[in-house]
Amino acid sequence: MNESIDSLMNEVRRFPPSEEFRAESVVDASIYDAAEADRLQFWADRARELHWHEEFTQVLDWQPPHAKWFYDGKINVAYNCLDRHVEAGNGDRVAFHWEGEPGDQRKITYAEMTAEVKRLANVMLGLGIRKGDRVAIYMPMIPESVAAMLACARIGATHTTVFGGFSPQNLRMRVDDADAKLVITVDGFNRKGKVFALKPTVDTALEAEGHNVENVLVVRRGENEIDWNAGRDIWYHEAMADAEPEHVAEGMEAEHPLFILYTSGTTGNPKGILHTSAGYLTQAAYTHRIVFDIKPERDVFWCTADVGWVTGHSYVVYGPMANGVTQVMSEGTFDTPTPHRPWQMIERYGVTVFYTAPTAIRTFMKIGREYPQESDLSSLRVLGTVGEPINPEAWMWYRDVIGGGKTPVVDTWWQTETGAIMISPLAGVTELTPGSAEHVIPGIEIGILNEKGEPVPQGQGGLLTITSPWPGMLRTIWGDDKRYRETYWEKFGDKYFAGDGARIDDNGDIWLLGRVDDVMNVSGHRLSTAEIESSLVAHEATAEAAVVGASDATTGQAVVAFVILKSRFEQTKSVEEAEAILRKHVADDIGAIARPRQVFIVPDLPKTRSGKIMRRLLRDLAEGREVGDTTTLADGSVVKAIQEQMR
Repeated sequence: MNESIDSLMNEVRRFPPSEEFRAESVVDASIYDAAEADRLQFWADRARELHWHEEFTQVLDWQPPHAKWFYDGKINVAYNCLDRHVEAGNGDRVAFHWEGEPGDQRKITYAEMTAEVKRLANVMLGLGIRKGDRVAIYMPMIPESVAAMLACARIGATHTTVFGGFSPQNLRMRVDDADAKLVITVDGFNRKGKVFALKPTVDTALEAEGHNVENVLVVRRGENEIDWNAGRDIWYHEAMADAEPEHVAEGMEAEHPLFILYTSGTTGNPKGILHTSAGYLTQAAYTHRIVFDIKPERDVFWCTADVGWVTGHSYVVYGPMANGVTQVMSEGTFDTPTPHRPWQMIERYGVTVFYTAPTAIRTFMKIGREYPQESDLSSLRVLGTVGEPINPEAWMWYRDVIGGGKTPVVDTWWQTETGAIMISPLAGVTELTPGSAEHVIPGIEIGILNEKGEPVPQGQGGLLTITSPWPGMLRTIWGDDKRYRETYWEKFGDKYFAGDGARIDDNGDIWLLGRVDDVMNVSGHRLSTAEIESSLVAHEATAEAAVVGASDATTGQAVVAFVILKSRFEQTKSVEEAEAILRKHVADDIGAIARPRQVFIVPDLPKTRSGKIMRRLLRDLAEGREVGDTTTLADGSVVKAIQEQMR
């Protein structure tokens, strides 16, 4: 990446926190000094903010690439997320304001969630689930999904939560790899105005023999008709009605496996990322508190991620609940029944912190500011982004339209593998730069290196590495430690290679450049797709853009852009005019080398249900190949619509 084009990222706008915000922040700048002075002691202090059944005396055992954090202590993750808040007198605090897509609402307190999890723990024990067993959770965004995860943690079962959009084949692969004994699912749930059936997917996944699933526990939500295997299937509500109400949480070893979460690999089957208990919970709770400036008695937190993804694990379930904060959770999509929905919910529940994906923000931009402007969003104190780099113009729109021109925006970088936030501003401390993830979290150490493992000069792009072990790090790939070593550690030995590119500008701000495999080599120049996408979105015509590199006989690779136009621009310019305007804009903004070979004006982009753009499919389209697996797309018809537009 030593020849990447850096002009786009010379952002000059700066937004320091107000003096009032800074004065009330949960942390100040001295936290960086404390972490640097004694990093291990710093993390030990953070861990001791949790409840320990048996106190640890050892902080870290690092045998690269394997780490053990707080390893001689014992902790119960569910107790930290539930019982201790009730025992502290906060049982009446709302844990979740939940809203179904049809508009039905539930309010669950910490005491009620604790009671639910205790009963479910006893149900699972009654089904023969024991410490160390694996449980597959195939559920939508309903409170029972959270209860299922916490009940597993309570009894020491390791959960693998599978996103509700995955196919029977994808579910079966995860069930088999984890060797799950129990599946917890739902009859169906509401999405885009219809009931989306899940139980039939489980039935199909388990049709063929060879798995070890003994029972399927079914939550009734959609009221849709389902097939029933009388020897295997159990209604959740019936089992819970018969369950003992009390369960005493026991301490688990600090390194006891908490969950396996599968993430895509570039080749082969998805990788089962293994996270353990104490270190993961320590970092999830700590980062949730300091990044978003959380005070449980004051804040209402809404992270829009699905529990099937790591963001839902760390910033819907474990981090926020360990901190005892009130949250909002919603079923279905933002635009059903109307695009007013998210903003009305923020007003209705007094949301103070809103954490969502850049893709969602760009969708909000496309729909129009009139929808959020019809709701009172004055309760918002902090806005956050997650999942991919956010371009400066979307950042500014988010701050100005949703945040009223004053609310801090924290752009967070982390991965399934890191477990929790690694790079981010702190809302009450950092002077914010639109589009930048700013600084490493106190206690984290990174390096930006060239291919030889040498630090690159400031201002130059390189490979983002994590140079020291951190508490929330993955411990291995489930059942395949060789792949763990090869995937994350082979390149630089004792340094974790994240697979992302980054650079530090002259102000010391970190800019994420996207996946290294999303870097194009055009005539010997390495260009970041993120930079070109940001340039395109900065133009007044563009609502959203995705850029890929396509094979080119002359230049090796060529820039190909897929662009969604804003409706008002779409009405005044032809497709040909829009394409020419945008190609020229990129050349003027970055340089002629970055001018797209082609700009395709498209009605939508292929996205997963978590909001990530599937650039792999766009590369297939750009190079005229048969399109690969589309089972994880939120809308499978998008690819066909793009193909029609490209003809």
